[in-house]
Amino acid sequence: MSTRKIVFIILGVIALIILAVVLAVGGIVGLALYSVGNSEAAETARKFLRSNEKLKNDIGEVKDFGSIVTGSVNINNNNGQATINIKVIGDRETVNASVNLVFVNGRSWRVVSASYVNKDGQTVNLQDPFDSRKLAVPPKLVRAA
Repeated sequence: MSTRKIVFIILGVIALIILAVVLAVGGIVGLALYSVGNSEAAETARKFLRSNEKLKNDIGEVKDFGSIVTGSVNINNNNGQATINIKVIGDRETVNASVNLVFVNGRSWRVVSASYVNKDGQTVNLQDPFDSRKLAVPPKLVRAA
């Protein structure tokens, strides 16, 4: 065999190894995106965003969602947390939304906070856990002098 053939064989083997690594990494990333996008948490987030009046007022009726859903879903011992990041396509505007959810004692996912970034780059809260709760402040104790 000539030196030229050996170089071509080595380059071909290296190219096949690189291709195999790229396909493996792409498969893992694709599976992760598919898992997050088709989870119950993502479906709950979509349902919340579709029905949120503040979002509807700002971007119009929600027509669709982006095809790429990112974030994380973590469940341990029947409790879990999830963050879902998704593009929301409205009648007037398209925004990127983020929804935080919790999963407690095997019950369904609940939205604990949600926001989106408007066209000016400002974060708009759709639901904040502190908006609907009043903090209980104990009365001051009066000491007798």
